Amino acid sequence: MAEKQPPRIPVGLSSSSVYPMGVAETFSIAEDLGYDGVEVMVTHRAETQQASVLNEHTWRFGMPVLAIHAPTLLLTQQVWGSAWEKLERSAALAQEVGCDVVVAHPPFRWQGTYASQFAEGIAAIEERTGVTIAVENMYPWRAGGREAQMYLPHWNPVDLPYPHVTWDFSHAATAEDDSYEAVRKLGSRLRHVHLTDGWSNGFKDDHLVPGHGNQRVSEALDLLGAPDFGGTGFQGAVAVEVATRGARKVGERERMLAESLEFARNHLGQH
Repeated sequence: MAEKQPPRIPVGLSSSSVYPMGVAETFSIAEDLGYDGVEVMVTHRAETQQASVLNEHTWRFGMPVLAIHAPTLLLTQQVWGSAWEKLERSAALAQEVGCDVVVAHPPFRWQGTYASQFAEGIAAIEERTGVTIAVENMYPWRAGGREAQMYLPHWNPVDLPYPHVTWDFSHAATAEDDSYEAVRKLGSRLRHVHLTDGWSNGFKDDHLVPGHGNQRVSEALDLLGAPDFGGTGFQGAVAVEVATRGARKVGERERMLAESLEFARNHLGQH
């Protein structure tokens, strides 16, 4: 009797990878290049906030939404009200579009009880909605040779009491962290991945095509793709999140995103 293989890890395209283009272009490019779905980052644009729009694109392009990225970035602080409201509405949006993962950044130090009660609060949202809140690794902010403590309790979720984590390779590069060791240590707590790369230069969040930086991306994906990862195999999705704003030549953005997808397929053992 043949050994049962774990289901294929879906590889999605983040809407941030096609910025400044929008959600419709994200779905269209994902379909054209052979992705398995999309991740939608909620921003000031109404199209990223409306389940009816996202569901229409899912039907039209045959691309499911794999994750919702909550508007917890510094640049989206004015979207969807208070910090807790951002997570509540993101979880509701995830339910409406049929996905079960919300990506959230760790809280900023100045966010009061939201920061001090973050772990308990996201656990309550998860229990109430059935949606996973996967806390993303960030990086220290440095200026003039000094490090500013922007996040509470820390920018790195690996040793914090979050049951679900999103790992971003570019953020790890900026933090001068080792992604392979982090992924190994997280095991079954790893619920979502932002596939990208970067250089450990201490301050710039590059979001390069995977394999174009100095993170151990290939080794980490090899580990992730193993049937026994975390005991049962990886239970989440991988979302390509690379910066293509600098693309100038015709087809350059698509080439970058196709290369990123091929990288994922190769190292997740999907060829």
